[in-house]
Amino acid sequence: MKDIILDNYFWQDEVVRLRAMQPEDWEEHYNNRFDTPARRLLDYVVELPPTLAEAKSFAEEYANFSKNNERIMFTIETLNGESLGGINLCGIDERNGTFGIGIQVNWDHRGKGYGTRAMRILLRYAYFERRLNKFNVSVLEGNVASAAMMKKLGCVHEGVRRQIIYSNGRYHDEILLGMTKEEFEQMEG
Repeated sequence: MKDIILDNYFWQDEVVRLRAMQPEDWEEHYNNRFDTPARRLLDYVVELPPTLAEAKSFAEEYANFSKNNERIMFTIETLNGESLGGINLCGIDERNGTFGIGIQVNWDHRGKGYGTRAMRILLRYAYFERRLNKFNVSVLEGNVASAAMMKKLGCVHEGVRRQIIYSNGRYHDEILLGMTKEEFEQMEG
């Protein structure tokens, strides 16, 4: 096979690349399920103990964009192929032009800007290729890192749903943020 030139490849920037989730990614999914604090912040729940069968089934189910009508799953990796985590485009409402994004960066790669870079790539796709207009996201109170990343990306604080999430023995607020295509264009300037 001829060498592929990636200099102008849409799905990457100078540091990270998004690629299709593959069946072999099951092990990373399995390992991330043991990061209870991150999973609690991501899905607002403590999941049942992970199983190899669930991890393999999940990776197989979403591999190669096979369920892209539900969630479009990507693996985030460095340009030299080191896996950094996962990101997905979800909650797509074509009629109203709204969508969400789910992301989990592996614990040993957090705080290095990889998630923000991956988010920008996926936001460009949603806004400029899918004609979507509004990104909606929520973060659990206390999820300082995700809230900071969303603000860095240009998301606007839209409200708080008070005491709506029960986790770890108490009720938590859900912080609502959002960003329109126009606001993204201004941030990307």
